[in-house]
Amino acid sequence: MPRISVALVGAIVALGAAAQGVHARGQNPPLVISSMVGRDLFQFYCATCHGVDGRGKGPTAASLRPPTPDLTSIARLNGGAFPSARIEAFITGDEGRMPAAHGSPDMPVWGPIFRSLDRSDARTRVRIGNLVAYIESIQAKE
Repeated sequence: MPRISVALVGAIVALGAAAQGVHARGQNPPLVISSMVGRDLFQFYCATCHGVDGRGKGPTAASLRPPTPDLTSIARLNGGAFPSARIEAFITGDEGRMPAAHGSPDMPVWGPIFRSLDRSDARTRVRIGNLVAYIESIQAKE
């Protein structure tokens, strides 16, 4: 599993927060938000790359290689079924063979980041579960 520095996490979160207007002049944005709601987690941690609508067009997406995927098409690409366990493994880095974006410097693996930002395993599991459920909720309807 790739090692991810706290500085990298801070830079990514700060970039995302600043792009969404969270960064007030003279204050650093928080690295952990108190909300456990999937939509809030997505907006804070994921939307910078994946876009607020999950379609892969966030403010940093144009500079990323490989291109940021459209998360709203996961179910369609999997025969209409949303692969919750696989998506959770992508987020946490628990899958043996990660897609390039989830195991490279282009995208951090969020499981270790969430664990390093909040020592509570229970809260980390809730955050990741709620994030997966939110991604499932934004799947394009056929």
